[in-house]
Amino acid sequence: MEKKLEEIIEEDKRVMMQTYSRLPVAFVKGEGVRLWDSDGKEYIDLLSGIGVLILGHCHPAVTDAILRQSQELVHTTNLFYIFPQVELARLLVENSFGDRVFFCNSGVEANEAAIKLARKYHFNKGSVREKIICLEGSFHGRTVAMLKATGQPKKWKPFMPLVDWIEHIPPNDVEALEGVVDENTAAVMLEPIQGETGVHPVPHEFMEAARRVCD
Repeated sequence: MEKKLEEIIEEDKRVMMQTYSRLPVAFVKGEGVRLWDSDGKEYIDLLSGIGVLILGHCHPAVTDAILRQSQELVHTTNLFYIFPQVELARLLVENSFGDRVFFCNSGVEANEAAIKLARKYHFNKGSVREKIICLEGSFHGRTVAMLKATGQPKKWKPFMPLVDWIEHIPPNDVEALEGVVDENTAAVMLEPIQGETGVHPVPHEFMEAARRVCD
């Protein structure tokens, strides 16, 4: 028997960390672009999670793939070879600009991996560099390092002090970019379109300048 929304909200507040302010809706079913809540009300999903579920809810091909894999093997450590993982990596390499693939669980892990790779690259070349340049108004995640990379100081206050090797500049200030990149800079990390503080495309000219300065 499904619980009513009021019961779900009450139990959520009792047992869950109240990290987010939630809207008073509990979805229980999805199909394609449509969602149904605990009261049976139908919605058209224009949010699609937070940048996920782009194939829609319960897509038959995805559901079938999950079912088939769950009947064979759900998980094993990457201390061993995992054929479906290798196959997916090959498809990504063949259909993108990348040469190799690093799988992780979230965007913030991808960003952490990116700055680690940048710093290790310089270390391997004999030049220890630590500074990462990010943009004001950006969002890169909620780990301690990526919280600082996020260019929104209001999000930092409860967690200070944060790392001191990440700096921020305005998203369309080429002069500031040229002034801050130096021999201690490991990488410039930016979003072509900032999405957390609105929808702010970073100008093409600034992207070109970033490429030039990094080179």
